[in-house]
Amino acid sequence: MGLINSLLGLINYNRLIQIDYFRKNPVEVQESVLQKLIETAAGTEFGIKYGFSGVNSHYEFSKNVPLHDYDKLKPYIEKVMNGEQNVVWPTEIKWFAKSSGTTSDRSKYIPISNESLEDCHFRSGKDIYLLYADRFPETRVFMGKSLAIGGSTNINLNSENSYYGDLSAVLIKNLPFWTYFHRIPREEIALIEEWDEKLDRIVESTYNKDVTNIVGVPTWLLVLLKKILAYTGKSNILEVWPNIELFIHGGVSFLPYKSSYQKLIPSSAMTYLETYNASEGFFGIQDETSSGEQNNNRGLLLMLDYGIYYEFIKLNDYLSGKTNTIPLSEVETDVNYAMIISTNGGLWRYVIGDTVSFTSRNPYKIKITGRTKHYINAFGEEVIIENAHRALIYACENTEAEIREYTAAPLFYKSGDSEGAHQWLFEFIKAPENISLFAELLDTKLREINSDYDAKRYKSMTLGLPEIVVLKDGVFYSWLREKGKLGGQHKVPRLSNTREYVDELLKINKAM
Repeated sequence: MGLINSLLGLINYNRLIQIDYFRKNPVEVQESVLQKLIETAAGTEFGIKYGFSGVNSHYEFSKNVPLHDYDKLKPYIEKVMNGEQNVVWPTEIKWFAKSSGTTSDRSKYIPISNESLEDCHFRSGKDIYLLYADRFPETRVFMGKSLAIGGSTNINLNSENSYYGDLSAVLIKNLPFWTYFHRIPREEIALIEEWDEKLDRIVESTYNKDVTNIVGVPTWLLVLLKKILAYTGKSNILEVWPNIELFIHGGVSFLPYKSSYQKLIPSSAMTYLETYNASEGFFGIQDETSSGEQNNNRGLLLMLDYGIYYEFIKLNDYLSGKTNTIPLSEVETDVNYAMIISTNGGLWRYVIGDTVSFTSRNPYKIKITGRTKHYINAFGEEVIIENAHRALIYACENTEAEIREYTAAPLFYKSGDSEGAHQWLFEFIKAPENISLFAELLDTKLREINSDYDAKRYKSMTLGLPEIVVLKDGVFYSWLREKGKLGGQHKVPRLSNTREYVDELLKINKAM
């Protein structure tokens, strides 16, 4: 064990130096990334249109190139999908990561260049384990298998020259062969499209392996782990995989699921390591954690040398239609920003849809606070996902409740003392004994951490007490199945400013 870790440390020594360099010189590294991106793409159709050859600074870049959402980039992406090249990026692009759609499209297709594969997605995978092993030099994580649970879409032929699928499927099809000495399940199982069949095959093929680490979205891993226990008849995961020590997770906040995992894996030596990745790129790694901890308040190290240039715009400015972005050097801590990226996959000043705040500027660390479209502000209360997570953790801790899934939306009253309230829909692993107390605790913490919400709750004149609806088991699963979004990176929208999601869920609940 010590020899293997020592050899890996020597091999990756230079990479640790590079990471340390961008920690200490973040602005210079990001300026270099921007220059390399625009110089590389200056001769593309996009680069010529927006004058990349004359761009030498963030100011010129932001002046020349407008912000783009997916709908604005779509005409360029469609050209590439149909076989044209040198449109948004000079090297060949034939892979596209399919992800959740926009208002006008059911799905987005994110271009994946060889540079974004190698310098972003694959590099991030190596960096996660490198940073973990650097912090825990006696780790045995490399002695066993890594179980990764990905998306439910296989690779599809779009045209003679292009293919699409979930990001996980694209990565699997491009992984070096040697990774399968360490990774499970096998490719033919990992790419099964039918989610229930895939889970059953994963259980059957992995329960008897020496799994030392698991990778995936907390919601879906929870389903898999419970299937493992049901299949084996064991009482906890340590009885199945005694050497498990690491869970690399992302996609949704881990905090609402932490207690469930600690019961399933009752080990003080278990480490939970958060990452921030998406079809558009890989952005952050939790580099400060010790066994048994979940240090979300410290934030995720923003990975600055993956070929991604970052810009930020204050969320309130973005929601009001402003486009005044700032570079990394000008951000402040504890401010909600919409994140803008330009990448080595051909995304330019792309509004990714995530909101973040900085927990540190030395080095730059972020935490995910929500989505630009996932919030509740029907009455001026400006409740974001981070508020919801903190309030739910408080309510759960004080009622011993455990949440499987949830979502919330405004409820508008036609008559009564209040204009409306927030309606929260839950599936509980363990429901609180007193739902009214749960609602009061949720409300109390929201009022404590969000002054806008507190003001609207004053004497219940605008907002009434939250309304809690306990759904039948399986409602969220049925909703995701209907949407074709089982597994992988698909997740339930936590907050919405409209009632579209909650009304659909209530309809399914009524029919069950």
